[in-house]
Amino acid sequence: MHYLRSLIHGLWMLVTVIPWGIWMVLSSAWSSGEQMYWKAERWLSWQIDGLRIVCGVQVRVTGMENLPEGKKSPAILLAKHQSTLETFLIPTLMPHPLAFVFKRELIYIPFFGWAIGRMDMIHIDRSQRAQAFNKVVEQGKRLLAEGVWVIMFPEGTRIPRGKAGNYKSGGTRLAVATGAPVIPIAVASAKCWPRKSFIKHPGVVDVSIGKPIPSVGRNPEELMREVEAWIEGEMRRLDPEAYVEESSREPAQV
Repeated sequence: MHYLRSLIHGLWMLVTVIPWGIWMVLSSAWSSGEQMYWKAERWLSWQIDGLRIVCGVQVRVTGMENLPEGKKSPAILLAKHQSTLETFLIPTLMPHPLAFVFKRELIYIPFFGWAIGRMDMIHIDRSQRAQAFNKVVEQGKRLLAEGVWVIMFPEGTRIPRGKAGNYKSGGTRLAVATGAPVIPIAVASAKCWPRKSFIKHPGVVDVSIGKPIPSVGRNPEELMREVEAWIEGEMRRLDPEAYVEESSREPAQV
């Protein structure tokens, strides 16, 4: 049954992404960056609705009150990355337009990539690290000044449930360079949509939004360690079953 439901949802994504991708490319000729963003958010919300209706995936969010207020208030979101789900979900939750930092190769994916390639986001060439980071800072400063929040996945790739990846400091380096606060986000998405899996499982995806962490005067590496500690600690609270084996290895208290 899970396979059949996942297949239906996959078909829903395929059927909707083709006309949406074409519409995004055509409408980019006359739409503003913000208009393009909300058109993309609408398609993402269809996919989240499909997950809920077809696959039985519910979403529970805490910490929305921690998001900065004000139309031009800057923020850099640093989120746990377990699944494709959070890349679809987080934009549907946020009151501001978001700009993802992503690898350039994604814009060549038919329809989906063509659409995001027409949006005001930050796509980088990972083979040119120095130039890539300079581009992130240059575009990030402009976007943050316009009231667009920048979102990054500091682990860089999807990480299996119950595991932690190598947290890279690109997001906190951008925060220190711009003075924008960092918002850590824990997402227990792999319970329902595991990494590199076609099958989606019914259940509840918990999203926890942490309090803003000031970046002014901070060391990027030390700031990232604080972000990592909060996210990984919160993941153990949201999804304790994923860390049972880890707990069993802890030494007994004497």
